[in-house]
Amino acid sequence: MRTYAGHSTARESNALYRKNLEKGQTGLSIAFDLPTQTGYDPDHELARGEVGKVGVSIAHKGDMHTLLDGIPLGEMNTSMTINATAAWLLALYLTVAEENGVDRGALQGTTQNDIIKEFLSRGTYAFPPGPSLRLIADMIAFTVDEVPKWNPINICSYHLQEAGATPAQEIAYALSTAIAVLDAARERVPEETFPRVFGRISFFVNAGIRFVEEHAKLRAMGQLWEEIGRARYGVTDERFLRFRYGVQVNSLGLTEAQPENNVIRIVLEALAVTMGRDARARALQLPAWNEALGLPRPWDQQWSLRIQQILAFETDLLEYPDIFEGSVVMDGLVSEIVDAARAEMATVEEHGGAVDAVNYMKTQLVESHRARVAAIERGDLKVVGQNVFTSTEPSPLREGSDGGILTVDPAVEEQQKDAVTEWRSSRDQSAVDAALSQLSEAARDDSINIMPATLACSAAGATTGEWAGALREVFGEYRAPTGVADAAMAPDDEALSELRDRVETVSEGLGRRLKILVGKPGLDGHSNGAEQIAVRARDAGMDVVYEGIRLTPARIAQAAVQEGVHVVGLSILSGSHLELIPSVLAELRDAGVDVPVVVGGIIPEADAEKLREAGVARVYTPKDFEISRIMGDIVDLVADRNGLAAAPAAA
Repeated sequence: MRTYAGHSTARESNALYRKNLEKGQTGLSIAFDLPTQTGYDPDHELARGEVGKVGVSIAHKGDMHTLLDGIPLGEMNTSMTINATAAWLLALYLTVAEENGVDRGALQGTTQNDIIKEFLSRGTYAFPPGPSLRLIADMIAFTVDEVPKWNPINICSYHLQEAGATPAQEIAYALSTAIAVLDAARERVPEETFPRVFGRISFFVNAGIRFVEEHAKLRAMGQLWEEIGRARYGVTDERFLRFRYGVQVNSLGLTEAQPENNVIRIVLEALAVTMGRDARARALQLPAWNEALGLPRPWDQQWSLRIQQILAFETDLLEYPDIFEGSVVMDGLVSEIVDAARAEMATVEEHGGAVDAVNYMKTQLVESHRARVAAIERGDLKVVGQNVFTSTEPSPLREGSDGGILTVDPAVEEQQKDAVTEWRSSRDQSAVDAALSQLSEAARDDSINIMPATLACSAAGATTGEWAGALREVFGEYRAPTGVADAAMAPDDEALSELRDRVETVSEGLGRRLKILVGKPGLDGHSNGAEQIAVRARDAGMDVVYEGIRLTPARIAQAAVQEGVHVVGLSILSGSHLELIPSVLAELRDAGVDVPVVVGGIIPEADAEKLREAGVARVYTPKDFEISRIMGDIVDLVADRNGLAAAPAAA
């Protein structure tokens, strides 16, 4: 039983972990901030506004020592949601354990380490696909004997569903990723070791509100996983063939409108992965009711933990054999999902496997998510409190000066910048330089496992940014596909036709096609919303400039000048909006760009007012689910700024 937790500094997060363990949590699930996830130190330009926001800042082994102070690592099961820099964070964890006298063989836990889903949905990648897969394979080859109780990779379908995946797509893309990883790992371990490698692969899945279908999905996934083990890899040991998965239930379906309803959603989603014993999750973490509003407070996380404890200890959920065994309905649904997933896996294989098929899979997810959003807009997919039963009383949960969420002190970033500077000045620099040189040499030689050199960097006191920087010099930079350009045009409907007419009218007045720049400043990689805005703008007839994630304010302003855009749309979901949006506005002013700026993200109303005072024309949050209406607003803003009359919206 876990809650996904971590924020600000290692010291503050350590205090939070100790409190959670005292309340009955049985494992740790560490959330790292975006600079840590993407391989930057707190004082890097791209880390601005992101330090400590969506997780804890870990820049070196000193931070890791502080984070884990007083926690019995030999007894703890620790999940680390880390991907691009997973090898580095595992090395820091191993170094801290060793320096505290804990044997590696006793360590239990998981590094998520699924980089392909980062290219598809979450965006916290650091290196190109090939080298990234090599890092994963090296970690697997290293841990299978050195840290035998550790799960070196957690194939993560969670974010695929967040990006719009259907159950069949979620299964197909996750299992295709597993195949790519296993094929790479098989080349780096002895043949007799490989069945144990297969047995250490675990999964991290999503459970949505359609809990009967979601349970069937997990049964289907387990069936296909065993087939892959037996047929493709010749694994016969039943222990190694077990489908081992953990879950965080769906955050995509949590609403800003009537957020108290989210508690009911979370309970139902938890049932999907606990009711049937033969397909039950091995680890469960539940989001807090207010994650569509901002960062949960300790009390909110406690509520999520108590939900798990009530299900486990007050209900009879765990007392019976599998209650779905022999169900005609369940067996039929499982068979249907298995067939659809097999067909989609075959398509991925036709594209060359998961690595080569990243562009194909990304495009499919963009199209699936567009269909989901459109169904909510039309009312075909009903979301209580959002598009039906919207009449409501004010929520007492949101009362108080904090507005129902935790706000990270902006001073944390300056503290962490000063701290990493002090760390660098106090270490043996020659030892760090030697370790980083060893790392670079290992990276250049594919026959060398990169983990020993990574451990040497950790022990010497290198920083997160230095480790990742050395690898970037060898592996190069990478920008993942957005899926926007290749997505098929949306089918015509009344709302889209009307929007196209309005775009045509304004474009004629402008003397050229209305052009929008969609930008994501900072390190936030959650690009689903930005992609849907970009796709809808394209479908409506606008020219769209969308380069994807991880842009500096200066680069956004430069693109606005070079492309001659009429409006700029910015998306931030990491809580860094008050730092980054004003910077973008300043860069645009300095560049002489006078166009309306609209912003979307998880932004409290008090912050939205500050952004409007700073010059932002519109602020949209998760409650604003009608993309056609948002696009209509944008057309009107451009028309007003240019003294034009937009075509009127239909009554």
